[in-house]
Amino acid sequence: MDKIAVLIPCYNESKTVEKVVTDFRRVLPDATVYVYDNNSTDGTAELAAKAGAVVRHEYQQGKGNVMRRMFREIDAEAYVLVDGDDTYPAEAAPEMVTAVTNRQADMVVGDRLSSTYYTQNKRPFHNFGNDLVRFCTNQLFGGKIKDIMTGYRAFSYQFVKTYPVLSRGFEIETEMTIHALQRNMQVENVVIDYRDRPEGSESKLNTYSDGFKVLGTIARLFKNYRPFLFFGILAAVLAVFGIGFMIPVLNEYFHTGLVPRFPTLIVCCFVLVAALLLFISGIILSSQLAKDARDFEFQLQTVQHWRNSAEKEN
Repeated sequence: MDKIAVLIPCYNESKTVEKVVTDFRRVLPDATVYVYDNNSTDGTAELAAKAGAVVRHEYQQGKGNVMRRMFREIDAEAYVLVDGDDTYPAEAAPEMVTAVTNRQADMVVGDRLSSTYYTQNKRPFHNFGNDLVRFCTNQLFGGKIKDIMTGYRAFSYQFVKTYPVLSRGFEIETEMTIHALQRNMQVENVVIDYRDRPEGSESKLNTYSDGFKVLGTIARLFKNYRPFLFFGILAAVLAVFGIGFMIPVLNEYFHTGLVPRFPTLIVCCFVLVAALLLFISGIILSSQLAKDARDFEFQLQTVQHWRNSAEKEN
């Protein structure tokens, strides 16, 4: 088991990967630096190995696929995840690792938005998207995360070995954050300086398509992690429409004893039945979620046992 593992997922980062590897080896001399190459065609893997990194490969395209591979293969007391584009300062890593090793944090978020991000980032829609995702996530899941989309984080062994990687692309950051909030894990924010990509280095993030994927991930996880509220809202909306259209029909019936708009009455009845079914679904899934939470606590105990055994062997 490594003491500290620095994880760098890379796709065509030849202009910056050597500097990133060198910087993290300098500030974290006890760490093992891993570069996971994701089908680069510009010599990224060779340059990373030359700089002293342990280079491995993931052939399924997408950051989420790379992280799934990294989390499966590497055992460490603390993990640092950073992009290979040299936008995050290595100097912040020791503080983030300390939060994991000394303060028992499960996830440490490198907060760009509280420092230089808005002045360094030249893509206004990225700024708007970051604010929107942060607002939605914190409001829906009761968090106080300062930067949801940051690619600079530190993790505990327990987080890495219990986190189910489901996303394939850049929406992975949102998924990790929501998982930590829902599972009541200890999350800390560390303010970091952000610098934009150097000239000639291009972002792999598509503002619009990846942005919609992130919002879709929030909606999907809201359904999965807050089913009673999710289905309750849908049930309430249908109930309002059903009752709203049914009131004139009932009013006419009570005044005249006639129901001339039978189609409207029938449709309203079906809508109200659908609302009731959604409400019941929310109750059932909420009960299932409570069981999942209990099972997760047992899983944490199992992972802690694995770690204790690994430390004894070392």
